[in-house]
Amino acid sequence: MSRKHPPAHAWPLVLAVLAGCPSDPDPPPALDPNERLLDPATCEECHPTHYREWLGSMHAYAAEDPVFRAMNARGQRETNGELGDFCVRCHAPMAVELGLTTDGLNLDEVPQHLRGVTCFFCHTTESVGGAHNNPLQLSGQRTMLGAIHDPVDNDAHASAYSPLLDSATMESADMCGSCHDVVTPNGVHLERTFVEWQGSFFSDVDPLSGGPAIYGQRCGTCHMGRAIEGPIADAPGVRADRLYHPHAMQAVDVALHDWPDAELGPELRAEQLELIEFQRKSALCASICVNPRDDGGSDLDIYLHNEFSAHSWPSGSAQDRRAWLELRAFAGDTPALELGMLDDVQPLSTIADDPLLWQFRDWMRDAAGQEVHMFWDAEQLESNLLPASEILSPLGDASTWRARRYEVPGTAVDRVTTRLRLRPMGLDTLDDLVASGDLDPAFRDQITTFDVTPTVLEWTPDTATEFEGYGQCVSSSSSCGAPLIGAAPPS
Repeated sequence: MSRKHPPAHAWPLVLAVLAGCPSDPDPPPALDPNERLLDPATCEECHPTHYREWLGSMHAYAAEDPVFRAMNARGQRETNGELGDFCVRCHAPMAVELGLTTDGLNLDEVPQHLRGVTCFFCHTTESVGGAHNNPLQLSGQRTMLGAIHDPVDNDAHASAYSPLLDSATMESADMCGSCHDVVTPNGVHLERTFVEWQGSFFSDVDPLSGGPAIYGQRCGTCHMGRAIEGPIADAPGVRADRLYHPHAMQAVDVALHDWPDAELGPELRAEQLELIEFQRKSALCASICVNPRDDGGSDLDIYLHNEFSAHSWPSGSAQDRRAWLELRAFAGDTPALELGMLDDVQPLSTIADDPLLWQFRDWMRDAAGQEVHMFWDAEQLESNLLPASEILSPLGDASTWRARRYEVPGTAVDRVTTRLRLRPMGLDTLDDLVASGDLDPAFRDQITTFDVTPTVLEWTPDTATEFEGYGQCVSSSSSCGAPLIGAAPPS
């Protein structure tokens, strides 16, 4: 097993020896891979709601995802195994912790309950040993940690409070963020969600309490949703006046096959898509402003703003994500300008040479500056994301708005439509994995192309409002518009 520190269950003994003190005469025994508490299905017995939500999450699916499997297999082959546990220590951390895999190539031989990011892994994390690449250290104990300060005694397991599992604390962001922040073996800071959040006003600290600012957000407050009042467990003596968070942990990625089975899988995927759609509704703001040109044509100014994402947008695997603007302008029924037009099975790379195309993503490049699709080939990163606001303002941080002007010379337009389109995974990257023989081409067809709801706008002279210096504008809401906050119009 490739690690620089002892397994979690060995820490009490190691610390005692280093301190020169007698060791605990009864150190906790090593975890048995067959122990019932390691199996999320055991948790279902008392926590059926939590289990059902988790089962539909990407955490449960992390080690089953065919793109992860394909990319890890190719990476191990092309690096002659030097990739080691880089991928699998996040996608199947308990299997790594227990020494059942060192590279993820034998995951089919690992018991199902030890794949993915499991209940036991999160709820026995006792400390965070770094800022990226899963530095979480487990207690090795059978005590389940959570957000309840005074848990009720029960016969299933011991329970205790931990700020790492409490979305009301700053420590909880350290726990989530240190897994969702990735630096490659080549030293490329590939995923920067934690760093992005740290640079936003959502991570502000209350100077009086030292805790989160009242307007702050942590990972759990967005990706686990609003707390719900009710009992934590379906068991005798459990109090009903508790608050618990849903465990679907929705973001961008979607399951690509019927996990965990053909009967339940489609239902879980439908629920997942609904949650993702709801989350996108508050992510961004958009405005369209139109001005007449001296030649009788129109200038179209498009404004985009990361409104309520507590990190950049898109985030996470932004090198794999594909987000771009689709813009159409009409004079009567005749298109005067169309860009970003793409059907749902066409790779974005087929239109990437269009100088008018507006993309939001990361580009991985090798030492010569050529784009690469596989992270182990990357030596540098080029980025164009919508940044999170660094300061709190009722209408957003003007410096974080992004704007582009599109010229329609000689033709006055009377209707303009926009929508920002988003794919969790680029079809060009999937085609690369298919071509190398690592991915079944059937999974390519399962990639969904989303519309980001606030950016789906239509401008007409009748629906627009005149703003001095900006022109006639429509915005995604009355409180979301570049003219309202003084963001400079593009020249």
